[in-house]
Amino acid sequence: MTQSIAVLKGGTSAEREVSLVSGAACAAALRESGCQVKEIEVTGDVGALLKALTAPAPDVVFNALHGRWGEDGCVQGLLELLHLPYTHSGVMASALAMNKQMTKHLVAVHGVTSPEGIIVRREDLIDGEVMAPPYVVKPLKEGSSVGVRIVLEGDNRPILDDADWTYGGDLLVERFIPGRELTVGVMGERALAVTEIIPRKGFYDYEAKYTEERADHLVPAPLPKAITEAAMNGALAAHRALGCRGVSRSDFRYDDTKTKNGEAGELYFLEVNTQPGMTPLSLVPEQAAYLGMSFAELCSWMVENATCDS
Repeated sequence: MTQSIAVLKGGTSAEREVSLVSGAACAAALRESGCQVKEIEVTGDVGALLKALTAPAPDVVFNALHGRWGEDGCVQGLLELLHLPYTHSGVMASALAMNKQMTKHLVAVHGVTSPEGIIVRREDLIDGEVMAPPYVVKPLKEGSSVGVRIVLEGDNRPILDDADWTYGGDLLVERFIPGRELTVGVMGERALAVTEIIPRKGFYDYEAKYTEERADHLVPAPLPKAITEAAMNGALAAHRALGCRGVSRSDFRYDDTKTKNGEAGELYFLEVNTQPGMTPLSLVPEQAAYLGMSFAELCSWMVENATCDS
C-alpha cells in the first residue's frame, strides 16, 4: 500500500464545501488504512498548490475536488506535468465528461439513449422558450445539479434571470423525463449497483444530494430486471466511451409512467460524474458497502489504482 498521499480538497468551484467534506472523509479513511496523509486545501493560488505538492512530493494524489478546475481536466493536467499519479479519470476523460452535450454524443455511439437536448445561450432562454415545456435547463459544465432548473407547463416565472448567476453563458436544455431517478457507480471495469433516489421534496438538487433527510436511497433499486441490466451496462459503456478510470458514476432517468401489460418502460442516460462525492451521504460508497466493501477499502482501492495518463 502506498504510504505518502496528498488529498486535494476544497477548490474554487460551487462545490467547494462538499469537496472539503469529501476530502476530510477520504483522508481519515486512508489514515485508518495506515497511510501517511497530507491534506491540501486548494484555493485559487496555483503557486501554493505547486509548493504543497513538491515539498516533498507524495507518492499519490487523491483528488477529492469537485466541479470546475478540479474535475474538468485542469488540475489533472497539472498533476500530469508533475508526474504524480492521481485518482479518478485523466485529462481527456475529465474534460469530456464535464461537457454534458459532448458526453451524450459519445455515449450515443455505444447505443446509450439520452433525452433530446440543445445548447443555447442564456440570453436566448431569458428572451423566450427554446423548447416546448416541460424541459430541464442545466449549466453545460457543472456537476451536482448546480444551477439546474426544471420548467413545467404553465410556469410563468423568469428563467435564469438571476443577477447572481455564475455558471456560464452556455446552457443545455433537455426534454424533461418523468419517472424515477437512478444512478450506477462504476469501479474499474465493474458496474457496482443501481440506486434509486427518491427526493422527499422537489427534485434531486444540490441540497438534496448533500443534506441529511432530503432524499431516500434504495440499494438495490426495485426495478424490472431488464432496466437494472440496461442501467448497469449503460454506466459501464459510458465509463469506457469517455476513457474513464478509477471510479465514476452515471445518472439515469427511468420513465415508467406509461407502462402497461408488463412493459419495462424507458431508460435515459443523463451524465457521467468522473469524481463522485465521497461524503457520508454519497452514492458510490453506499453501493460499495452494499457489495461488502468498507469506505476505507474503497479509498485504498482508488489509491492503489491511481496513475497518470502519460
